[in-house]
Amino acid sequence: MNEANFQPLVSVMINNYNYGRFLSEAIDSVLNQTYPNIEIIVVDDGSTDNSPEVIAQYQDKVIPILKENGGQASAFNAGFKATHGEIICMLDADDVFVPEKVTKIVGIFNQYPDIGWCFHRLRFVDAKTGDYIKLSRESGTRKCDFRSQLKNNGRLRFYAPATSGLCFGRSLLQQILPMPEVIRITSDNYLKIVAAALSEGYFLDEQLAFLRIHGNNNYTERPNNQPLVAKIAILTASNLRNNWPFLAKYANELFSYGRGIAQKSSDSVKELTPMIDSYLSHTSLWEKLEISLRSLYFRLKP
Repeated sequence: MNEANFQPLVSVMINNYNYGRFLSEAIDSVLNQTYPNIEIIVVDDGSTDNSPEVIAQYQDKVIPILKENGGQASAFNAGFKATHGEIICMLDADDVFVPEKVTKIVGIFNQYPDIGWCFHRLRFVDAKTGDYIKLSRESGTRKCDFRSQLKNNGRLRFYAPATSGLCFGRSLLQQILPMPEVIRITSDNYLKIVAAALSEGYFLDEQLAFLRIHGNNNYTERPNNQPLVAKIAILTASNLRNNWPFLAKYANELFSYGRGIAQKSSDSVKELTPMIDSYLSHTSLWEKLEISLRSLYFRLKP
């Protein structure tokens, strides 16, 4: 992908669960791209609403994957199996792309053939009115290389966007997927961390997708759901450490955060105790001490 005018096939993976009321707008936003060489894979994760009927209306314009409910990670795995593109862009079914998105993403991969991922900023909008709410946190267009700091320091000072802002080169994504399906929601966190640990990338400070807030988002804009935050952090940390041992320092930091959040609620600790004990059983005495101190910090942090 090093020729300026090269137009590789781009696969857009739309993952959907009971978002039939939004799904047409998501699919249409991909069909209306200015870039000509796109395939659309729509993965329906066992929806019980009208999603299958919505997908059927598009006939041969999309590649449908209708599966039993298994969570977002399973949808990522199933969708990727059906892709053929050299670049894979992800889209949540309740979000939409701007028309120029894929053209701009392909341009970045053509300009920087050594990168494995390209993430971009998201614009948060009200799903009913379209009114602006805010922008995703990370800013500043630049090439990125976090591999050393993730391995050696266990830190990542980079706030990657949610699913609809993620794009990957095929050669990188096939190293990561299939991913553990036990991470049923917010599975994109695992993808972002592993991608940043394995390859150079690029952050584009342009709002190329709208993340729509509608009250039923499972995770986005729900900072008070601390038990869920803790569970996702612990699950992600455990699977990072198991599958990518060189990320142990980062996994320990993430685990400490999840454990500290869980300790604020006795109910959370009780539910997560088996996962916490399992994780700690694979750490050294020194790691246990560090994790205990970091967990206490996150527990006491306002």
